[in-house]
Amino acid sequence: MRDVVKHARGAGRPRKGGRRGRVLVALAAVTALLLLGHRWVPDAGGLGSLVETFLPWLGLVVPLLVAGAVLRRSAVVAVAAVVVVAVWVAVCVPLPVPGAPPAGPHDGDRLVVVQHNVSDTNADPDGTAAVLLAADPDVVALVEVTPPLVAAFGDALGEALPYRSSQGTVAVWSRHPLTEAEPVDLRPPGVAASWDRGLRVTVDTPGPGGARLYAVHLPSVRLGTAGLGTTARDESIARLGAELSADAAPVLLVAGDLNTALEDRALAPVTAEVTGRRQVFGFTFPAAAPVVRIDHVLARGASVVSVAPLGRTASDHLPVVAEVALPPG
Repeated sequence: MRDVVKHARGAGRPRKGGRRGRVLVALAAVTALLLLGHRWVPDAGGLGSLVETFLPWLGLVVPLLVAGAVLRRSAVVAVAAVVVVAVWVAVCVPLPVPGAPPAGPHDGDRLVVVQHNVSDTNADPDGTAAVLLAADPDVVALVEVTPPLVAAFGDALGEALPYRSSQGTVAVWSRHPLTEAEPVDLRPPGVAASWDRGLRVTVDTPGPGGARLYAVHLPSVRLGTAGLGTTARDESIARLGAELSADAAPVLLVAGDLNTALEDRALAPVTAEVTGRRQVFGFTFPAAAPVVRIDHVLARGASVVSVAPLGRTASDHLPVVAEVALPPG
């Protein structure tokens, strides 16, 4: 009789395992919705920008769901994990670029472009240069290059890349002649003229007309009491987008530390003009344990057919090397 009473008292209570299963299914649903609807996440306090910057990392929910399905022996949680995997793959592999030219065979020449935020405290420019030169680049675009570092990298890169142009804290070394160099003002409103992080130069590539290269370094994002401080960066993004839109060069390249991922909606003024190879991995920052790729090579009128990080240097960023397919002559 007591057993019957106990059973009756517990009959209406949900089992703890069932509650845990529902929590995991809810987590899967939220993850799938974030992946599919990240563009609708409000950007208050930089939240939308943050979600899109770290979008691939939402896949870390999958191992948790799989472990939960195994431990609870729950078919429902297993199905939820499969759904999240399918959505993650659809959204992130590959991360699509509307209007991007296809990767593959190309009739024109190839240009190997290396981009690196070398850090203004870099104590090993020779070692850093060795990592960059190992990629056999045609062009190297560096940011956070102080005047002493410009001289040091000039010595280290000059034999392989004899042509150089610098402006403020950005500099370009090239295997091909550089012409039409001029500064690009990307300063957010209220910032002093000493903030000088933009350079536009023409690389006289073998094809007709050469390639117009923008070497840039956009403002960093800071975390404060109001959330992510993205205002200065976004204002510089808008300025860069306007410069690119007004530039009629048939081949246009952007190489720089943009301080955000290509998936970030804030970068739209730039990605409306130039595109790159989006990928799940290939992170560049922080160098010790990279979690996001904020260093980029983008193009218009040419195809960025591959992009990958290089080895560790004395910087807190990893360099990236991109192969750019130029249009046929």
